[in-house]
Amino acid sequence: MGNLYDKSFVSGLKAGVESLLPGWGLGPNTQVSLLTVSENATFRADDPDKEMPVILRVHRPAYHSEAEIRSELAWISDLRQQQIVRTPAIIPHYGSEIIAKFEDSGNVRHVVGFEFLPGQEPDPKTNLEDGFRVLGAISARLHAHARSWRPTNGFARKTWDFEAAFGPSPLWGDWREALGLSEAGSLVLEDLCESLKNRLEAYGSGPDRFGLVHADLRLANLLVDGDALGVIDFDDCGFSWFVYDFAAAISFLETSPTIPALQNAWVEGYRSVAPLAAEHVEMIPTFIMFRRLLLTAWIASHSETETAEWAGLDAYTDGTVAMAEAYLAGQPI
Repeated sequence: MGNLYDKSFVSGLKAGVESLLPGWGLGPNTQVSLLTVSENATFRADDPDKEMPVILRVHRPAYHSEAEIRSELAWISDLRQQQIVRTPAIIPHYGSEIIAKFEDSGNVRHVVGFEFLPGQEPDPKTNLEDGFRVLGAISARLHAHARSWRPTNGFARKTWDFEAAFGPSPLWGDWREALGLSEAGSLVLEDLCESLKNRLEAYGSGPDRFGLVHADLRLANLLVDGDALGVIDFDDCGFSWFVYDFAAAISFLETSPTIPALQNAWVEGYRSVAPLAAEHVEMIPTFIMFRRLLLTAWIASHSETETAEWAGLDAYTDGTVAMAEAYLAGQPI
């Protein structure tokens, strides 16, 4: 998967998006610019005759099926209808079709339009405790909704369990391909993998702890607008452990000395909305290591992205090994 999003590929995606603009009511003077490349490529479309831009997400090839994309959008729609979370509305193409399509070298690309949601990504250099308290409350509401919601037949989302993350066909690639991984480091991560498997099996996946989650509540997917906190990018939503959402929220911040305080704030916010038993809180370090190892594999298989470069590539792998050593020794990570 590495180097998929080179300049030529992104240029082709932009041209495909531009061919679809009339379906969102965007005129010929609309300027399309690349916002970000992570799992997908996300573009911003600015029409000088419109008050707000439109955000257009082009899905990564061979990742989510059309049924999975429609299922994500169905959850977003119900969350908005029930006013569970502040998240952008879906803008249908030509007013009816929630997924637009264009052909790219014989392949069909799926595109979804979203309204622009004002706000700024939280700054990791600032005190994030108040924000994580709010995020904990949001997480509790999302989980409560997931427990009670009954989606229509055909709902399909990926499952983020041990097998999907680290089994024979891992969704984000094999951590054994991690950038700069030494033989000694590989042995440490093998031990970590075995420990994670055993602890997760013992914890179990009953309905009180496992269900539909956002699965990627990291800072890049949060928007602060005054006192309001918005959540974007449900692209990785799927079935996993509920407290995994905290581990995802501290993605790329795992070694910060602020993590214990952020965890306490998140738990406090969560408990302001719904109960969260101590046995779930005690599993948070395990889910932090689960997520860290998963991201280590993702960086290796998506090394062309700005996110992977920003995380540190080989340095991120070295940090994972150090965290694993502490975790396996029963020390704070």
